[in-house]
Amino acid sequence: MRQKGGLVTMPFIIANEAFEKVASYGLVPNMILYLIQDYRMGLTQGQNLIFFWSAATNFSPLVGALVSDSYLGRYLTIAIASIFSFLGMSILWLTAMIPQARPGPCDPQTQACKSTSTSQYLVLLCSFILLSIGAGGIRPCSMAFGADQIDNKENPMNQKMLERFFGWYYASAAVALLLAYSGIVYIQEHFGWKLGFGVPTVLMSLSAFLFFLASSLYIKQKVKTNLLSSFMQVTALSYKNRKLQLPSVDSNMWYSLTDSECHRPTDKLRFMNKACIIKNPEQIGPNNIALNPSNICTVDQVEALKALIRVLPLWSTSIMMSINISQVSFGLLQAQTMDRHLIGDFKIPAGSFIMFGIGTIFIWIVLYDRIIIPLASKVRGKPVHLGTKERMGIGLICSFMSMIVSAIVEHIRRTKAIEQGFKDNPDGLVNMSAYWLVFQHVLGGLAQAFTAVAQTEFCYSEFPKSMASIASAMFGLGTAFANLLASAILSTVNNITSKGGKESWTSTNVNKGHYERYYCLLAIMSAVNLLYFIVCSWAYGPCVEQKKGFGLENIEVSGSLEEELLQVSRPREKDDEGDPIKELSEARSALPDYSNLHNRVAHETENGGEFSKSIVSKA
Repeated sequence: MRQKGGLVTMPFIIANEAFEKVASYGLVPNMILYLIQDYRMGLTQGQNLIFFWSAATNFSPLVGALVSDSYLGRYLTIAIASIFSFLGMSILWLTAMIPQARPGPCDPQTQACKSTSTSQYLVLLCSFILLSIGAGGIRPCSMAFGADQIDNKENPMNQKMLERFFGWYYASAAVALLLAYSGIVYIQEHFGWKLGFGVPTVLMSLSAFLFFLASSLYIKQKVKTNLLSSFMQVTALSYKNRKLQLPSVDSNMWYSLTDSECHRPTDKLRFMNKACIIKNPEQIGPNNIALNPSNICTVDQVEALKALIRVLPLWSTSIMMSINISQVSFGLLQAQTMDRHLIGDFKIPAGSFIMFGIGTIFIWIVLYDRIIIPLASKVRGKPVHLGTKERMGIGLICSFMSMIVSAIVEHIRRTKAIEQGFKDNPDGLVNMSAYWLVFQHVLGGLAQAFTAVAQTEFCYSEFPKSMASIASAMFGLGTAFANLLASAILSTVNNITSKGGKESWTSTNVNKGHYERYYCLLAIMSAVNLLYFIVCSWAYGPCVEQKKGFGLENIEVSGSLEEELLQVSRPREKDDEGDPIKELSEARSALPDYSNLHNRVAHETENGGEFSKSIVSKA
């Protein structure tokens, strides 16, 4: 029988989420038009509904991650979620297929329009809820499930392989979004909602089919612990044992299982260490098993909760970036009033301009992995690696710049519209190319390419393996909070700026509103968030990749030293006669060489002696 897992499983796992993304994300750009035209909602009402739907879609992955890591496992969670996504897409398609599911057209003589009934509204909400549940199961587990197939802690290049996997995983997701924002949006705009929702429904059925097709090939990790109850237990015991004195770090009073990843707790959040103190040796039975597990936690349990709590401040810095990226509807209304011709009579749909940002993600990941990093390494004379925190910071700067550019472009567009007499006509075509909007989308794409990939890699590295699905869900959770905050910001701005009968900054009439002021407000908030990130990054201290070093490829060594490293790492041939005395003598004579090699490596590595000791000990 062939070994399970490996690269052969990647096409099925990636295709599952890719088709889900093409199907679900393809609904977003034009959804505001569907709600305004077919369900008669205003811009603020429709946009808020989209914000709430997006928030539910991005919040549900945390629930899915907890269910996966605590109860069902990643495989079963993805399988069930794929079915939910298909059902949600099918119901949304039926709202377009069945006239009774929508309010219906207005009376051409009286111009009277029926309002959306409660049952029609509930059917629409039902489709959104099912889609959110499906996304909640697929998105946090798919990446972690893929990492399970290739993750090998014994491989010294494991960190590099995971970074490359995460990068290419996001690249494939970017291609899926490109198809969604170009192909699906084009079908909706030119062939109507029936076909525009029908194609995503077919894609969702393919998503589920391909995932189930490779079922026998997957590595299916078993659930070892209930994370939610584990976190609650650590919290309760930390409080219960609050009066206990903490033993020294080197003490044998810390409880850990034989196969634990950690046998001593860290000094961070030290008050939580009291949950894993062995108060009485009689608590521990044979085989190092606690006689009453509810009265003591393992060091692993404590460190898992610590890792989650410590990551939260840095994780929260990406929320502002997600708020900026979520302003899709404003860009759609802007693009509709501008010249979108590309070649001849062909013009890009207004809802497809977001694909420039998604395309930037794909292009940048390819350039970064295949050209920029190898070229920089060649120039420096040793491998170059941008840390996760550095990449997150660069992404936040790009997000800030995207709002500045958005404000400038909108100011120019609005000025031209008023000069051409379109102030009261939001449908008037302004004499300005819509491709000026590309710059803000490119900057937004760079922000995601840096921050989203880096934050996911950061969480995956900082969390224990049992929390891999939660690590994958963290960025989506931030996006969920961003959607809720974006809705609150939008409603607040609309209410404040429309007082006294004034035209709101976020008016449905794009020429009467002041979208540029709204963008400036987001830019100011982004600048404050950037300062907040700097403080959080400093307070967090070194992350795992900085403590352990990035890998053997980070060692800058001379040619002769590199040869020695290879020599000591190479297995020695066994003596034909198997003389144990001779072997012991040879081993003892080799000790000075190892000691000398250790000193030389310690001197020449930028990570210092601790890293070099691990290399020599493995050799």
